[in-house]
Formats: sequence, C-alpha cells, structure tokens
Amino acid sequence: MWTLSGFADEIDPDLATQCQVLRELDITHIELRSAWDVNVLDLSDEQLSEVESVLTAYSISVSSIGSPIGKIDIEDDFEAHLRRMDRALTVAERLSAPYIRLFSFFLRDDEAPADHRDEVIRRMRALVDAAAGHDVVLLHENEKDIYGDVPDRVLDLVESVDSPQFKLAWDAANYVQCGVRPFTEGYDRLRPHLAYIQIKDALAATGEVVPAGEGDGEVRRTIRALRADGFDGFFSMEPHLGSTHSLGGFTGADLFAHATKTFTALLDSEGIEYV
Repeated sequence: MWTLSGFADEIDPDLATQCQVLRELDITHIELRSAWDVNVLDLSDEQLSEVESVLTAYSISVSSIGSPIGKIDIEDDFEAHLRRMDRALTVAERLSAPYIRLFSFFLRDDEAPADHRDEVIRRMRALVDAAAGHDVVLLHENEKDIYGDVPDRVLDLVESVDSPQFKLAWDAANYVQCGVRPFTEGYDRLRPHLAYIQIKDALAATGEVVPAGEGDGEVRRTIRALRADGFDGFFSMEPHLGSTHSLGGFTGADLFAHATKTFTALLDSEGIEYV
C-alpha cells in the first residue's frame, strides 16, 4: 500500500487551507515545508503549537520535514548551517516526522563537482552524525545545481556516507532538467537506497514541469518497477505548476488537485493501491 503526501504550501500559505484541500483529495499526510509564508525551520515554538493543532483538527500526519538544509553554497559557512540542523531535528521530533529532506550544496557553474566532493561528503556525514540518537532518516533530494544532481554523484554520496539514517528521495523532474533519463540511467543503481518519492515530471526539451506521466521522467516505468520491487512508502505531490523559487514552488489549489488526480489516475490504470 502506497501513501500519498504533498508539499501543501504549494496550495496556499495558510496551513488550514492546505490541510482542507489535502483532505478533499483524500491525502492524509503533509510534507511540511512552510506555513503562513514561514519556512518550517523558522516557525517559532508557539507557531509549532498552532501547527500541531491544525494538523490534529484535520487528521493530517507529517510524512517529512521539507527542510532547506543543504540549500546553501558549498563555500558558505557550514557551522551555522549545522546548528540549523538541530532545529530541523527538534521540529521533526515534535511533529513525529519520520524523515527530514535535505540537499548536498550548490556549486558554482565554473567549478567541477569533483573539486568539492570531499567537502560535500564531510558535510553530509556531519549532518548524519547530528541525527544520531534521533528516530529520523535524512533524505537526500536530487536538486538541480547541487553536488548530488545526477545519478553518479547521488550514488557516490549515499555509498560514501553509508548510514541507515541516510537515504534517497527520488525526483524525476529534477533529473530530467539535468539531462538525465531517470529510470533508464538511475533506477537500478539507486533503488537499494530509495526511501521516498517526490511526484513531479518535466519535459526534456524545455525543462518545463508538467503533471506526472506527461513528461520525460519515465514515471510509469518507475512506478511499475517500484511495485514489482515491493516498495512501500510515501509519494509526495510537488507539482510546481505555477511559480518557483529557491526554496520551493507555488501551484494553487486547482492545479494541485489536477496534478494529484493525474497521478492517482496513473496509479489506478496500473492497478496500484494507495491511501
């Protein structure tokens, strides 16, 4: 049984509105990235109390903390960022989130990724070390322009860190936008480390983000393989059908619903059960 979740801040800044739309779509989980236009790691303790109340009122659970950890330049101060990781762990524990999403640092266009490999791995190990003793798994997402943006470097990261608390989130659209055919070039090698699936797709010719199954992200082949492999986890709607920015995107309620229904229709056509 697969479980649907979503970056509901793409629906509306207001958390209650986010949850209402999720419930209308029969989605019982949220990947919490922001509420009231405040990043999840910048929410005060009082705001977190309100988050808890709203989630309880709508019977919504948190699948993952959609943190911005690792979305800084590789040459930026890491110690300050490592302290921010402490807040991510606190928020995850308070909201009973089993996962925290993170990234592997932006690189300059004029520098070879290999030049920063050792520092990236050092930083990722430090983040995983910070999570020791916490009941949470860190998920690396293959964002564009970071060290781990293509399958070769993603595999290098997860194998080098080599921790049960460090797994992969799969984002087909981001791979497409990096010139990768996700399933063809990455699935077999990365599947042993996959724990979480982000749902969006993209066109290879233009990079335009489109609903799942309507682009070049090989989504249908991927879900068939995941079913055959016995995958049991979260599929998080991240439509990005409206505006985008460095920390996320905005879609609106109608397009979010359209993207969700397009994906669930794909699941239905494959006879895949989900909640």
